[in-house]
Amino acid sequence: MPDLMPRRLQAHPLFLCGFRPFFLFTAGWGALAMAAWLAMLAGWLPMPDVAGGALQWHAHEMLYGFAMASVAGFLLTAVPEFTGAPGYGGATLFELSLLWLGARLAFLLSPWLGVWPAAVLNAALPLWLLWLLAPPVWRDPGRRHLSFLYALAALAAADAGFFIALARGAVALPWLYAANGVLMVLIVVTVSRVSMRIVNSGVDGDDDSGAAYLARPPRRNLATFAIALCTAVEFFLPGNAVAGWLALAASAAMLNLLNDWHVGMPLFRRWPLMLYAVYWLMALGFGAMGASLLGAPWPVSAGRHLLMAGAISLAILSVMCIAGRSHAGHWPERRAWVPLAAATIILAALLRYAAGLPQAGTLAASLLAVSGLLWLAAFALYLRYFWHVLAGPRPDQAQGCAGPAEEA
Repeated sequence: MPDLMPRRLQAHPLFLCGFRPFFLFTAGWGALAMAAWLAMLAGWLPMPDVAGGALQWHAHEMLYGFAMASVAGFLLTAVPEFTGAPGYGGATLFELSLLWLGARLAFLLSPWLGVWPAAVLNAALPLWLLWLLAPPVWRDPGRRHLSFLYALAALAAADAGFFIALARGAVALPWLYAANGVLMVLIVVTVSRVSMRIVNSGVDGDDDSGAAYLARPPRRNLATFAIALCTAVEFFLPGNAVAGWLALAASAAMLNLLNDWHVGMPLFRRWPLMLYAVYWLMALGFGAMGASLLGAPWPVSAGRHLLMAGAISLAILSVMCIAGRSHAGHWPERRAWVPLAAATIILAALLRYAAGLPQAGTLAASLLAVSGLLWLAAFALYLRYFWHVLAGPRPDQAQGCAGPAEEA
């Protein structure tokens, strides 16, 4: 494949490491796509005449535009760190970025181009990542990170299914619900790897119990199994009561997983508490979905938004804040905007849930708008404080993804 990267960009800091462009895409596209969606709902912009309609475009772009960009940025950075393989940057990273941007554009242009260009470009990103990351993951002793490859394959399959359904004129949202389940599993797997270092860095002997946080495989495996089974049954038996019971089981498994985190005061620092809140949002989301499928008087979508607008978004913000500074050579972010942005996402998710309740009545539209604006504001804050970190040079003038010079 010819090198598509312009010479003047070859030394730009934005392409030093995989997380840099993709974390910018995550926050930028999340804020822009949400602003456009709110403007459409308010009647200020026309609904896009895309394949499948505006609602399916919105749901797809939140998963495969916003969330997929964060997955790409994380894996392109984490897999080399976990396996000791060389990092990804330069022309490869530039071309992956073009692919992500092309996928966004192709879906918007689907009224004129048809659905297949968007289908090919969107599925190509996780497949390309799979091709890049499979060799180092497979060569790693013990092959401890195969779950990342399974997740990428599942995300590619769900996206292909989504666009095939659109091309056939069928309802495509179940494929996105399946992708949401894959992301839930990926969050548990990812947080289990990140959290032990984050939590235990504060376990320094001050805790009377002397306990340290350990992401225990039995509880984690039970949670991922329950989520995967719930996702599969909801896909193949939509609306069935069995899916409701399995969603409640997934909620219970997440609550059980929270027991690993109870290590005393170290939990109450900003980073552990944000990751802990992610698991709570997952437990509440699956619980609300299960209750709805078993007859509770609110739509399944209300609980699903606790997962999508809440758990996924807070997990993404947390990881982007932690990894975005460390791997750019900066020390951790200590300013007050981080817990403010995290609290804003949690509040936005709760308001989005409330907007779906029958009791919301005439307030539903207002709750929906406030929820969207709060969610948008959280990622606008990230852009405000991280733009120079992601697009600027490292403070130590080093290359690559290493941590601050004193830690290297």
